[in-house]
Amino acid sequence: MTKEELRIGVFVCDCGSNIAGVVDVDEVQRFAERLPDVVVAVRNKYTCSDPGQQEIQQTIFDHKLNRVVVASCSPASYEPIFRQCIQAAGLNPYLLEMANIREHCSWVTPDREAATPKALDIVRVAVARAKWLYPQDEEHIPVTDAALVIGGGVAGMQAALDLADAGHPVYLVEKKPSIGGIMAQLDKVYPDIECSI
Repeated sequence: MTKEELRIGVFVCDCGSNIAGVVDVDEVQRFAERLPDVVVAVRNKYTCSDPGQQEIQQTIFDHKLNRVVVASCSPASYEPIFRQCIQAAGLNPYLLEMANIREHCSWVTPDREAATPKALDIVRVAVARAKWLYPQDEEHIPVTDAALVIGGGVAGMQAALDLADAGHPVYLVEKKPSIGGIMAQLDKVYPDIECSI
């Protein structure tokens, strides 16, 4: 079995002035082009926009990319968008690596002289990580609509009742011969000195 030739594409986003106002994105693009296994680096004003995503897809076709690095915003917000984008271009959605040069760089490093080298490091690390990505398949596992409550004390019984009231089948498991836990062993309880049973 031969090792797959890596063909990584890096897409550097201006994010309007959010990134480009602080980071020298031209320098980031030129730097990314020189990294090992990177065959193309593209600068885009708004990579998450429809034209930006179309450019990613066209570049995947034109350069036969098998890994994609997007240097832009937070993966928490935009990773699903870019996964769908590369999947529409025929790549496995898990062959994407995000380099967060907005929240981790331009927003927290206002000095351009310090922000640009930091962005270069973030992109370098993302490209290095992209080399280790491999296609993955998502598994869909059916979920049984039932709950198992372990312990038949007061808390366990209340949890079982709440779940049953919500319409779920409930299995209550207790290791002792009777339910009620410690509460069932008490005679009277504070503060009302009522019978615990």
